[in-house]
Amino acid sequence: MKFNQTTLHGAYLIEIEPHEDERGFFARTWSREEFLKHKLNTAIAQCSISYNKKRGTLRGVHYQVKPYEETKVVACTAGAIYDLIVDLRPTSKTFKRWFAVELTADKKNMLYVPEGFAHGFQTLEDESEVFYQISQTYQPAYSRGIRFDDPAFGFQWPIEKRIISERDRTFPDFTL
Repeated sequence: MKFNQTTLHGAYLIEIEPHEDERGFFARTWSREEFLKHKLNTAIAQCSISYNKKRGTLRGVHYQVKPYEETKVVACTAGAIYDLIVDLRPTSKTFKRWFAVELTADKKNMLYVPEGFAHGFQTLEDESEVFYQISQTYQPAYSRGIRFDDPAFGFQWPIEKRIISERDRTFPDFTL
């Protein structure tokens, strides 16, 4: 696996290194040893899948607060997504900055999202599926969100016609 630092401190774009032959390929998507080499969180408390029927579906931008902050490794296993993260760590040099990348089933790339970040995505194709490895169990009482169009961030989403849940559409303006 190749770990590429993003513009946000502590967040990495991960590329697999497939070993191909006439049958197809084999590649690692997780290695505790390699994650530790990069000083990354290796805890996995749960794995989740998000299936999205329609192009333009927007989920997020979600996070959990202390003591249940989450580290996530996000991969698109079918279709394609525009994956967005934002640094919410007040002491970070990249506080309130965001980063987005296209994750696709074809590229098989992944995004490492550290604790203290919010995460959301918009589907670029119908029938897109997202797989998460998450360091904490979901705790509804500690769950928070940032509205997709919050003026504090100026997020840029690729598709204007969006399918968004009522909850995600009505988060209040961001304050910390």
